[in-house]
Amino acid sequence: MTLWFLLHVCATSLLAAAAAASVITSPRSLVLWHGLGDSHSSPGMLEFMKLIEEVHPGMFIHSVFIEQDLSKDRRAGFYGNIDDQVKLAAEQMSSIPELEHGFDAVGLSQGGQFLRAYVERYNDPPVNNLITFGSQHMGISDIPLCKPNDFICQLARRAAKSAVYSSWAQNNLIQAQYFRDPANYGTYLEAGHFLPFINNEVEEMRNQTYAKNLASLNKLVLVIFTEDKTVVPKESAWFGSEEISDGKGIARTLSNQEPLSTWESTIIPMREQPLYTEDWIGLRELDERGDVVLESCVGEHMQMSDCWKDLIVEYAGGPL
Repeated sequence: MTLWFLLHVCATSLLAAAAAASVITSPRSLVLWHGLGDSHSSPGMLEFMKLIEEVHPGMFIHSVFIEQDLSKDRRAGFYGNIDDQVKLAAEQMSSIPELEHGFDAVGLSQGGQFLRAYVERYNDPPVNNLITFGSQHMGISDIPLCKPNDFICQLARRAAKSAVYSSWAQNNLIQAQYFRDPANYGTYLEAGHFLPFINNEVEEMRNQTYAKNLASLNKLVLVIFTEDKTVVPKESAWFGSEEISDGKGIARTLSNQEPLSTWESTIIPMREQPLYTEDWIGLRELDERGDVVLESCVGEHMQMSDCWKDLIVEYAGGPL
């Protein structure tokens, strides 16, 4: 046996051992879905990805996009059909080799309920842990206010408030598709194209696959912003919602007067929701296993400061 052959065998063995160690220690891939008014590779998202990579060196991170062009991707957060966007994202994720064995996912604001819709409807490749920050899981009862010079937002808000449950709005305005008016709940169930279905609120259309898929998560981490005035009610991030009323208060939710956040309202917490008590989407099963985690970030909507870091350390980037 020659010296060259021995060296070759040793080198091959070392390379194989290194490759095996790499597989074992490589962090699980991560998928991000940005929020309203943002895009997949905006400066803020790129900075967030960089910070996550510092926490989990070597992690593969994919930021979901509806359009490659940043301005068009931002616009897609206001205009489009959520069902179509979630389907496109599912096709996108299934085509990425680094995700084929599963991944953790982080949804920022509306990106959180979109990722939950992915889990319920597709989940192939599967999500391990899902973390959502300030997401509108039980919808919103007021359209978020816009920055003074954000004309795309202003146009979308004006159109949504004028006829939120019209067929056009439900097919073309993103925020209208998760608008859940507690004073007009029947119309929400009849006209809503997205949220009533992923929440399995429409009795004759309940899909058991949604419950099975959500319950397949390892952890569902729900983060609320304590001073959130953008998401109304803020408790939607924890599957809380305003109490369904008798319809007499409809003017207060759709008027151009005071935003709903200035009114007193009764909040129904997650564990008192019919969605939970009757386990329409697998949420109670997850919770009874101890796998629903309720967390808080102190501050306004998406003021994350460093509150994200411990959650990313604990619930993202584990071994495959």
